[in-house]
Amino acid sequence: MARQTRTPAKAEAHPPKSPAAGRKTAKAAKPAAAADTKVTAPRDMTRPEIVQFLTDLERAWPDAETELHYSTPFTLLIAVVLSAQATDASVNRVTPALFAAAPNPAAMVALGEDGVGELIRTIGLWRNKAKNVVELSRQLLERHKGEVPGTREELEALAGVGRKTANVVLNVAFHQPTVPVDTHVFRLANRTGLGRGKTVEAVEAALERRIPTEMIHDSHHWMILQGRYVCKARKPECWRCAASEPCLYPVKTDRPVIKPPRQTL
Repeated sequence: MARQTRTPAKAEAHPPKSPAAGRKTAKAAKPAAAADTKVTAPRDMTRPEIVQFLTDLERAWPDAETELHYSTPFTLLIAVVLSAQATDASVNRVTPALFAAAPNPAAMVALGEDGVGELIRTIGLWRNKAKNVVELSRQLLERHKGEVPGTREELEALAGVGRKTANVVLNVAFHQPTVPVDTHVFRLANRTGLGRGKTVEAVEAALERRIPTEMIHDSHHWMILQGRYVCKARKPECWRCAASEPCLYPVKTDRPVIKPPRQTL
């Protein structure tokens, strides 16, 4: 179930200050801290705004699905575990050889940590991931007859599987209405007002509570792709956002001005 997703239609030195001046500087820092709150919407979206925002994202990403390459719930689980603190593209480069050598839990255990490590060493934290991949495969054999379980509690009990990984597997493999919150979804939810929260758990709860039931399953993919390719961390590309109208981000960015090249004689 591999798919290539396309993007829609990246001082001068100052003299030392007196203690009194230092105190003034400390007080003056407060407005700067307040300015940092602009990364968060000033309020939550209303229900109509949520529906419009997600409908606009659906139009922008009509064929959205995970960018990780997989063919079974097991290979999806392994790919998601490997993707922690790594890009989907980097994971997709190593999983073809890994899944050819170990397409199921028994083969993964037989391959062992050293064998897995040799195949995934180009991604971050590969040693620890190799250990977890082999151990969770052993746990699947011992606890679930080699099958990937379909509950969050059972998934989170496996080595290397956290809440986000469990939610991705439940959403993608078992079509359950979960909202996995990665760094892209966390940023987009807070920035737009879709579901504000200071922690991943708070944002997840807000999104599951506020997103209409019929949109929960697919909204995860729309938000990830929108956050990855448009609503970027350093500078969102608001000028080409399909959902800019209902978005409550207070400092939307304009289209950059491209200066014409200099004419030389």
